[in-house]
Amino acid sequence: MPAFFSIQRVKHLLLLLLFQNFIWIASAQPPTKVKTQLNLDDAQPAQNVNNNGIINNNQNSNGEPRRDTIGFEHRDNAKDSITIFYRLLDNSRKYLLDSSVNDFNNYYSVPAEYAYLGNNGAAATALIYKPTTIIGFDPGFHAFDIYTVTTDKLKFYKTSKPFTMLAYQLASGKEQMLKATHTQNPRPNLNIGFDFNMITAPGFFVTQNTNHSNFDLSGTYESLRKRYQVQFAFIQNNIRASENGGVQNNADLSDPNRKDRFSVPVNLGNNAAFRTNPFITSILTGNIYKDKTLFIRHRYDFGIKDSVAVNDSTTEYLFYPKYRWQHTFSYSSNQYSFHDVYADSTTYANWYGLNLAQGNDTFDVAEKWNRLNNDISLIQFPDSKNTAQYLSAGITSQIISGSLKSNNLHFYNLVAHGAYCNRTRNKLWDMSLSGAFYFNGNNAGDYLVQASLSRWINKKWGTLNVQMLNLNRTPSFIFDSRSDFYFGNARDFNKENIISFGASSVNALFTLSVTNSLIANQTFYRDMKQADQYATLFNILQLQLSRNFRFGKHWNWYLETAIQQTDAAAPIRLPLFYTRNRIAYEGLFYKNLNLSTGLELRYYTPYKANGYSPINGQFYTQNTTVLKNLPDMTAYMHFRIRGFKGFLRAENLNTISLTNGFGFTNNNFAAPGYPTQGFIFRFGIQWWYVN
Repeated sequence: MPAFFSIQRVKHLLLLLLFQNFIWIASAQPPTKVKTQLNLDDAQPAQNVNNNGIINNNQNSNGEPRRDTIGFEHRDNAKDSITIFYRLLDNSRKYLLDSSVNDFNNYYSVPAEYAYLGNNGAAATALIYKPTTIIGFDPGFHAFDIYTVTTDKLKFYKTSKPFTMLAYQLASGKEQMLKATHTQNPRPNLNIGFDFNMITAPGFFVTQNTNHSNFDLSGTYESLRKRYQVQFAFIQNNIRASENGGVQNNADLSDPNRKDRFSVPVNLGNNAAFRTNPFITSILTGNIYKDKTLFIRHRYDFGIKDSVAVNDSTTEYLFYPKYRWQHTFSYSSNQYSFHDVYADSTTYANWYGLNLAQGNDTFDVAEKWNRLNNDISLIQFPDSKNTAQYLSAGITSQIISGSLKSNNLHFYNLVAHGAYCNRTRNKLWDMSLSGAFYFNGNNAGDYLVQASLSRWINKKWGTLNVQMLNLNRTPSFIFDSRSDFYFGNARDFNKENIISFGASSVNALFTLSVTNSLIANQTFYRDMKQADQYATLFNILQLQLSRNFRFGKHWNWYLETAIQQTDAAAPIRLPLFYTRNRIAYEGLFYKNLNLSTGLELRYYTPYKANGYSPINGQFYTQNTTVLKNLPDMTAYMHFRIRGFKGFLRAENLNTISLTNGFGFTNNNFAAPGYPTQGFIFRFGIQWWYVN
């Protein structure tokens, strides 16, 4: 890559762009006659997903059926008025942009229900269980999934005006986050958009720095007569995370001479110099994951043509499809590597049984995977005027190649899939049934069946949902002894099987869900190197509740709770009780100031949290350490003035300690040996504008 396009130069240019736009917004005079109204519900997430992972597309926050109205529009016809929405793949619904400021979970890189290893961008694990839906070939590296973009997360926009969103966050320890989004329709039937995200966090301990970035470019083209459409996307993710293996001795955290956390000895990378420069991206000891994806989907419809004369010179063409031919092509390349220039032979021998040539040596391990998919699907629409009702069937061919240290591997798969979906025109019923079956190839016998049924009752009772999932999957390749990241004794594993079913009620008062998952042949790591399989059938029972309590005109209490029960001997470890609470003073002040300020508390009961193996990036089951954390406490003030948002947060107030003088040294732990941060002050801004 030429020097002009180096990562450092791109970062500096983006920061300069942020600064210029901030000055532009601060100095610009607001229009005197244009009253801006965001036609969005501040309490409604952009994707309308409840705590059980169910997309509540049938209703809005007041419990009424959700109409596919589009937001972000001004009340008059001034030049700044805009209409914008987006769609996800395999989904005909329109989603609105989120204008709320009361939930920072929508703007931070780590979801609230995750525990991450002490630094923004570090490996993370879920505190609330959600069954996987991955079948077929899977390399098995998922500790950093929350920081990446995949085709399932892509947003295909449509907008009446060019639209730009820029966001920047700065936190203690020189942690920085940058986000940029731009989309426009050069022509009414063509949309182009891109997203860029970056995290740079030096961390507070030695060998803890992270530097992640991802970029996606997407677009949609539709022919003038609406019979042909093509969607395309290019995605690139770069994960760069140093690994220190945790602290050597937890008692060092309370040592008055080690309030500067870089002086606390760690297990890996102790000889590395502590660097607080967020623009240093080198990883001396840690993981580097890279992936690229090219996606192209095009389709052609057969059906009924129609047109509407807008005026004497303009005609709007309409088309009602009866049948659709669809072809999807995707190519992805994934690289996974671990590198340690200060590898300590004793640590590597004790943890992984590896014998290094010297006491301090260089250690490297890597593998690369390429996947090529071609899919042909046929889709029928029983009601040509309701494209949310359809029946589809198709077949996918998949070619997989792997470059490993020992040899090169080549696989193939043939997959049959089908679906029936029907969201009625009156928005009262929403039903779906889908399945995929690997009938030949490396993963033959894998399958996934999902079903859901939703019914909107009325404004008081909202929507009732029932859902079911059953999958049979080949264990991830990292459990295969041929993997370069497999260091244990070789053994064969049976296919994993999961059956999950449950129900939920979503209305204006609360969201309540009950889910039960039955799991057989769960594969897991029982220590840093040895993979194992739990053949006994076990279940995970979950009860989740979220509710907003209003006190007076401006006070709100946002409650989220989860109770999870599983077998004590099962390899999936979860806290029995999880809760997140936000007590906020909120309201619209001075006509344009939308304010939310208060306290946020997160707590989960003590449990034997998984340990973490840094070389292969896997969380493993351990039975010796019980994490007993204090509630995480944050004071915050969030606000929005028209298209500008601001965030001020004092995080981890619970770490305050007076034992050896005043300090924020009473750290919680995310995993055995991995303390979370002390006090963090976070400042963030976000704005959007019409170009």
